[in-house]
Amino acid sequence: MTVRRVLVIGPAWVGDMVMSQVIYAALRSRHPDIQIDVLAPRASLSLVQRMAAVDRGILIDQRHGQLGLGYRIGLGRRLAAEQYDQAIVTPNSLKSALVPFFAAIPRRTGFLGEYRYYLLNDIRMLDKVRLPLMTDRFLALVDQPGTALIRPSLIVDDQNRQAFLDNAGLSLDRPVIGFCPGAEFGDAKQWPAAHYATLARELISQGYQVWVLGSPADKAAGDAIVDVAGAGSVNLAGKTTLLDAIDLLAACEAVVTNDSGLMHVAAAVGCRVVALYGSTSPGFTPPLSDRASTISLDLDCSPCFKRTCPLGHKNCLNQLTPARVIDVLSAGQAS
Repeated sequence: MTVRRVLVIGPAWVGDMVMSQVIYAALRSRHPDIQIDVLAPRASLSLVQRMAAVDRGILIDQRHGQLGLGYRIGLGRRLAAEQYDQAIVTPNSLKSALVPFFAAIPRRTGFLGEYRYYLLNDIRMLDKVRLPLMTDRFLALVDQPGTALIRPSLIVDDQNRQAFLDNAGLSLDRPVIGFCPGAEFGDAKQWPAAHYATLARELISQGYQVWVLGSPADKAAGDAIVDVAGAGSVNLAGKTTLLDAIDLLAACEAVVTNDSGLMHVAAAVGCRVVALYGSTSPGFTPPLSDRASTISLDLDCSPCFKRTCPLGHKNCLNQLTPARVIDVLSAGQAS
């Protein structure tokens, strides 16, 4: 079967969407003239505007976790007119396979997931041992080995960045260290704001400025950081669009970040990344960049992959000191 038009059901999470670029790159390298459209929710859709391999982004206007059966049936029937040859479904949920089914796309590829026998007809079995990385799993959906990985890259808009800096009264007169203290998954992935604040004060004393970036949910953490760090720090959490964040992260000399969507964005724009892991593992979702370092204490209780610490102490991150991060920033690599 010749594949000329593909609809990819993209991930809802920002980090997963960044990593899903390996699918588009693999398809494009195999079929340079292929049409690649990505269907995704509002939270992650804007990223495809900065992906060179994607032709079009299509909004699925549903909240996270919302079934919206009637909406998905209607959207699928409207997309049937596009006459896609294949759908690639990256999430493993049942609802994510509904639109391709009702769009009557002849080849519908995805992992078995939530009992999707009738919704998918090109079903893959997920072997988590053979496919340990998220990118391995994405590449398996397009029949590519992990060794074929083309690392994610996001287009940077310098004019948009300068307009934002002008409006915010910011400049690049001093080198910038970006902080990304949030993580949508939960508190067990978040390095304490007090540690970020201590790190910020040290970096400012060395001549850096610190920009805190994140969603509106990260504003309180950002405020706690800049209240302690003082002059030379600014809290931009909740004040940027996702596209603004891409452009601002690209201007940073380095980014200190939790395992989060913005970690993957920072890696994809090519800046130096120091990623802090607690409840999760760099063996599953590492920042995909030669300029990235990861720090994990490797305690017996981690990674637990829980949203909140089941033991109540969060030692995997509380005991990861700012001094350790300073050492990594100074050395340029994780110890």
